[in-house]
Amino acid sequence: MAQYFDVHPDNPQPRILAQVARILGDDGLIAYPTDSCFALGCTLGNAEGIERIRRIRHLDDKHHFTLVVDSFAKLGAYVEMDNWVFRAVKAATPGPYTFILKASREVPKMMLHPKKRTVGVRIPDHRTTLALLDAVGAPLVSSTLMLPGHDESLTDGWSIKELLDHQIDAVLDSGDCGVEPTTVVDLSGDEPVIARVGAGDPTPFE
Repeated sequence: MAQYFDVHPDNPQPRILAQVARILGDDGLIAYPTDSCFALGCTLGNAEGIERIRRIRHLDDKHHFTLVVDSFAKLGAYVEMDNWVFRAVKAATPGPYTFILKASREVPKMMLHPKKRTVGVRIPDHRTTLALLDAVGAPLVSSTLMLPGHDESLTDGWSIKELLDHQIDAVLDSGDCGVEPTTVVDLSGDEPVIARVGAGDPTPFE
């Protein structure tokens, strides 16, 4: 059964965050809140965690997983950015955007689009997410928690525990989750391509 952790939205308790970080460090898979819906997350080297996300969401090998980091400065280790891409991403983060970029060699092959060698990256504007990333001390591999057959993403922590009780290891809930998925912008080519319109304003990339 999944463990359920409830933290304060403004001051997430470090003791609880440390417990969730230990679960992730033991190759666990969690559901956690962001500024745009709940997400499934595991650590970067957790191959089984990534496969569990694929099974839960019925994803094929062309799905872009997202690396979630807590600051713009940390993106450079994982993706390649030309000057115009650098400026565009910096101007829009933190916030409800996912950017598709060319991956560096630091990103495990299992995360990459098989032909494009690209990966999603994201810097959320959400206190609990950022506090969790700080406790883990590393990026999380994530995917929006949208289940097969559901028209909308999941936004209630306790409902997620009931639905996925035997498929994930923990639910972190702070009661202040966003209700709309990120806007996805593909910046891996010569011009921006808006792959999905969501919570982030797409206007700067049109």
